[in-house]
Amino acid sequence: MPTILQIRGWRVFFYSDEGDEPMHVHARKGESECKFWLKTDVYDVEEAWMHRVSPALRREIRKIIFEHFDLIVDEWDRHFGGKGDASY
Repeated sequence: MPTILQIRGWRVFFYSDEGDEPMHVHARKGESECKFWLKTDVYDVEEAWMHRVSPALRREIRKIIFEHFDLIVDEWDRHFGGKGDASY
């Protein structure tokens, strides 16, 4: 599970065995966890799923992902060898 960044209590990471899926990122803070698809062609994110994520935490992690969007994409490409496809 490569960790991309740790910020404001969130750990933003990938699972190493998910490189065949479209580009996405997982995030965990305490008991809250979520997954977002990264749509690089339109510079957007879409929720894949959430578990125990309050509206405030949802806003917080979306902001973090957008603030670090390019870093996350670069780390995905580095880790998975550019196998990320923004279409799904």
